[in-house]
Amino acid sequence: MRLLASIAAIAAMTLTAPALAQDEEPSTGERLLGRVLDAVLGPEEEAQSPPDQATISAMAAALDHERRAEDRVRDAWRHPAETLEFFRIAPGMTVVDYMPAGGWYSRVLIPYLGTQGTYIGLNPELHPDLTGYWDMYRNASSRIPSDARSWVGNEGARVVGLNTDDDLAAWEGSADRVLIFREIHNMRRFGWFHDSLVAARTLLKDDGLLGVVQHRANADAPASYVLGDRGYQREEDVAALFSAYGFDLVARSEVNANPADPADWEIGVWSLPPSFAGAEEGSEERARRAQIGESDRMTLLFRKRP
Repeated sequence: MRLLASIAAIAAMTLTAPALAQDEEPSTGERLLGRVLDAVLGPEEEAQSPPDQATISAMAAALDHERRAEDRVRDAWRHPAETLEFFRIAPGMTVVDYMPAGGWYSRVLIPYLGTQGTYIGLNPELHPDLTGYWDMYRNASSRIPSDARSWVGNEGARVVGLNTDDDLAAWEGSADRVLIFREIHNMRRFGWFHDSLVAARTLLKDDGLLGVVQHRANADAPASYVLGDRGYQREEDVAALFSAYGFDLVARSEVNANPADPADWEIGVWSLPPSFAGAEEGSEERARRAQIGESDRMTLLFRKRP
């Protein structure tokens, strides 16, 4: 209550103060109000210019291509066009896609970035004991360009593969964007977070942006639930972790939110589609989870801080 009263008092002082001239500095009270409101409400989203027709057409062509016939069923939950617009991705950019795995977003990004763009698939360095499924993240320099040919042929952006322990000097400060789709939990539980965020800072330009989509835990979820093994992360924890590595939160979006997800599954996010862990094929429980859909997800945009 004291906090709300303080906000109200500061706001009243600000609203009754005379209007500032265009070149006049804001008062201490106004600066304080801005900081308080940012802390309570989150940062105000910066105004963006709407995409031009060429950009809209490039996205439509990438999304509608026949190569995405199997991918398209997940568009209703992943909202690729709206998500990439929120992350301010445009053709011709250099974009880092962290852990592209089977290439779901690669099949959108590589054609969309176009022949003037560069797509960098960045994988973490794996412990030797992580094998099987995880082997796809090794040898990125040869594997990702080869995978890209199977995903999109020779269309679209130049494709580069990197691992976080590679010498990144040749690519330092080259990337307009770094994108991390649903991998924060793996970064935390397997110990990749530090090296991956250092690599992201190295690759990004000074004014570069970093976009995150991540399974979202309830705000009051216990710490034991959000260490990584269940997939879900608390939004404020993610914001704090990125801040500690020199990234300022620019904006939040609810484009990938799903309020029907209770986000408290014992097995974690894999209880929901497409995994349906613990729900047998044809069961009522599986049908119930199908109605819920994929996980509730935060969508956050950060800027690299000097």
